[in-house]
Amino acid sequence: MKMVALSSNSPRATDRGSGVVHTQRPELKWFCALLLLGAVPAVGGNLWITLRAHGRVFSRFNDVPVNDVALVLGTSSRTRGGHQSPFFAGRISAAAELFRAGKVRHLLLSGDNGTVRYDEASDMRRALVEEGVPESAMTLDYAGFRTLDSVARAHDVFGLARVTIVTDDFHAERSVLLARHFGIDAQVFCSRPVPLRWSKKTRLREIAARFKALLDLYVLRTKPHFLGERITLPKS
Repeated sequence: MKMVALSSNSPRATDRGSGVVHTQRPELKWFCALLLLGAVPAVGGNLWITLRAHGRVFSRFNDVPVNDVALVLGTSSRTRGGHQSPFFAGRISAAAELFRAGKVRHLLLSGDNGTVRYDEASDMRRALVEEGVPESAMTLDYAGFRTLDSVARAHDVFGLARVTIVTDDFHAERSVLLARHFGIDAQVFCSRPVPLRWSKKTRLREIAARFKALLDLYVLRTKPHFLGERITLPKS
C-alpha cells in the first residue's frame, strides 16, 4: 500500500498515535496579540490617572481642606423619566455643605448651556438657592460643555490656580487629571455615591471617558470650545 505523508505546513496535521487533529488559527493569534496590545495602554493609562489624583480625592467632609472657590461640575438635573437626577442632587448637596461649613467662600457653577432649554448652570443656581446659598456667592459659567472645558475655563477665564472640585466619586480622578493639566492645583470633594443599580451604566461609560481624556490631553491636544475675556470672581 502506498503511504502519503502529511506536510507539517498542511492546515491539518495529526499527532502521532494520538488521533487528535489540530487546526492552526493564525487569526486567533493575531487577535490575542492585538487584545494584549490594547490592554497595556489601557491599564497604564488608568494607573497614570490614579497616580495624578493620589491624595487629592476626599469623600469625608472633615478631611476636605479649606479653599476659596469650589468648582461645581454640571450634570443634567433630570432623568429621562422626568425625576430629579441623583447625580445632580448629590452634587448640589455636597456644594451646599461645603459653603455652609466655611470650607469654601464662593461657588463657580460650570455646566452645559448648549440649547435654550438646557441650562445646567442655572439649574444648579436654583437648587443651591433652595439650599440656602446666596446668589452673591455663586458665579455661573455657561460654557462648561464637558469637564475639560470647565477646568480649562476655570484657569484661563476665571483666573483660578487652586480649586475644590465637586463631582461624583467615579468622576473624581479624571477631574483632577484634567485640572492639573491645565494648571490648577485641584482637590475633589465627592458627592454621596449613587447606588450601583442607578449608576452602573454611567460608571461603565467612565472607562471610555478616561481613555478619551488621555487622548485629548496627550495626543489630540484638545482645547476648550470657548475661552474669552478674563472674569474676576467677586470677593466674599
